[in-house]
Amino acid sequence: MMLPRRQSAQDQLRVRAGGPDHMAAEYFRLSTGIEMLHVPYRGLAPALADLIGGQVQLIFSTLPAAIEYIKAGNVRALAVTTLARAEALPDVPPVADTLPGFEASQWYALGAPRNTPADVVAIINKEVLAGLADPKMKVRIAQLGGEPLAMSPGELGKLVVDETEKWGKVVKFAGIKPE
Repeated sequence: MMLPRRQSAQDQLRVRAGGPDHMAAEYFRLSTGIEMLHVPYRGLAPALADLIGGQVQLIFSTLPAAIEYIKAGNVRALAVTTLARAEALPDVPPVADTLPGFEASQWYALGAPRNTPADVVAIINKEVLAGLADPKMKVRIAQLGGEPLAMSPGELGKLVVDETEKWGKVVKFAGIKPE
């Protein structure tokens, strides 16, 4: 979500909407009623460049894309969209401090075909959890602004259902359509 930058109609046609930065901004709009203009970019790199250059006043960015700019002082982080403070930016408050319950996090998971035997799923889950518990892995994930989510397959299934419902409401609110 960026304010206010003009792009040609041709540029807008080549840009995809619905990425994590766009969705977080639309969720913020839905949650607060604040009006903001969505200006599509072809990725966070050009959006961050325009933010640093003063062409836009605000963007929602994933932490891995922005963290080096924040640490270098090129960009000022106003808040993080996780429920709690990010380990990588302990002085930056979460939006949830002001807007209780607000959370717009990007997460990754491993999936398997529906008919994968339960014992195979259990082995994969055990190994993934072991990897996430590795101190070196934890440090590297934290450096990138992430936090491991150690879950069982059942917990992941519930997360997928809950997130699908939440973000479905955001897509409907924002009128985002597949291209």
